[in-house]
Amino acid sequence: MQTLDLARWQFAITTVYHFIFVPLTIGLAPLVAGMQTAWVRTGDEKWLRLTRFFGKLLLINFALGVVTGIVQEFQFGMAWSGYSRTVGDIFGAPLAMEALAAFFIESTFLGLWIFGWDRLSKRAHLVCIWLFAFAVNLSAFFIIAANSWMQHPVGAVWNAETGRAEMDDFAQVLTNSTLWGAFPHTVTASFLTAGTFMAGIALYWMVRLGRTGKAEAAEHARRVYRPALRIGVVTMVVAGLGVAWTGDYQGKLMFEQQPAKMAAAEAICGAEGEEAVGLSLLSVGLASGDCENVSTLLAVPGLASFLATGSFTGPDSFLPSVPQVQGEREAQFGAVDEDGEPIAYTPPLAITFWSFRLMIATGLGSVALALVGWWMTRKDRVPARPWVGRLAVIAIFTPFLGAAFGWIFTEVGRQPWVVAPNPTGIDEIRLLTARGVSDLPPGVVLTSMVVLTLVYGVLAMAWGKLMHRYVVEGANTVVRDVSPSADDPGDTPLSFAY
Repeated sequence: MQTLDLARWQFAITTVYHFIFVPLTIGLAPLVAGMQTAWVRTGDEKWLRLTRFFGKLLLINFALGVVTGIVQEFQFGMAWSGYSRTVGDIFGAPLAMEALAAFFIESTFLGLWIFGWDRLSKRAHLVCIWLFAFAVNLSAFFIIAANSWMQHPVGAVWNAETGRAEMDDFAQVLTNSTLWGAFPHTVTASFLTAGTFMAGIALYWMVRLGRTGKAEAAEHARRVYRPALRIGVVTMVVAGLGVAWTGDYQGKLMFEQQPAKMAAAEAICGAEGEEAVGLSLLSVGLASGDCENVSTLLAVPGLASFLATGSFTGPDSFLPSVPQVQGEREAQFGAVDEDGEPIAYTPPLAITFWSFRLMIATGLGSVALALVGWWMTRKDRVPARPWVGRLAVIAIFTPFLGAAFGWIFTEVGRQPWVVAPNPTGIDEIRLLTARGVSDLPPGVVLTSMVVLTLVYGVLAMAWGKLMHRYVVEGANTVVRDVSPSADDPGDTPLSFAY
């Protein structure tokens, strides 16, 4: 493998791994804050139990997310120095805002929340978790602002003397249409992940308690875990609708800004493009990357055109084909690079095609959990069937997979660009991925990739072991109010250091 291939693999491994933790933190933090709010307002002990229980899982997840996220920052300078040198003035600004504004707020108020249970008043302590939840989402906003600029560069000018892009208008970077399509989609997907996580664990525990056959255990399931299940299900329904709506908006925006991504996602291989293009459910011959070998076996008529243009049929439903996009880009940007090598202006067909479908298909796990969870616990019932517990556990993983496939589709579908050209922007601000990689020997990148993969593997085992331990331990049976205003704080079991 060449340096470029290895750098791509390294970035893919570290980014997809890091993104396991991100959506759960973004979505779970506000849910934990909501449960603590319910406890402060009502004084009902069940909300305090749930806050403590899911708060522990949130902390574990957040800690691993921070550790794995730091590598991303260094990677831009080490493996992608060409990219950093060319567009670092713009890309670095939202990253700096994320570190200075968002991350410090996250760290400060999470620390106050962890150590402030018996030191701060209830309301001051509650404010800490809400500010942490706000900062987590603010952090996501700045990170997506940076990524959206790579998808659709705005607010910058090209300096021909230095050969670099320079910031012209930071407000345009923060009002980028791509950002306001991607950010709501990411946040709603994060709430879908967190809702599925909460509902899956709650349903697992309801089944576990229901299978004991004891009335006391069934009452515990109704009292503590059923409210968590209901919160998770409602979150899944609302967030799922938000994901669908924002995904549809983002798809149409993507078609305007990156038609090559849509052509590859549907493997449209006719020479002149097509009208009323169906959403292919099964195509073969994609692995070779050669359009001549692709055959569609099963498709939903007109659906791909609707997702891209809003029209099922007619001239307005026209989608360009892979060969057509390739020809247009060659005429606009040249057929070969500086080394005389031909440039493929469409992304890898197989990865783009299947990641798009797997992103959607894995979302069905949340739908199944929402339906089963709601039906099996209606009228205060406590399910005891083993298959319900197994479904609950399996469904937890599906939105994580959906988020991962979504990132793969977004990043691979942008290729061969690391900074995609803006169709209505400045022609000079664009950068091929091959021009962004560092001039390093392949062995150096291979070594760092192997080391990071091994370290991340160890971290994955630690994360999985900790999450499993505290999930199967369940919510504490005795949790007392230890705030300074409590009449009798008593002795509270400390199973986790916060």
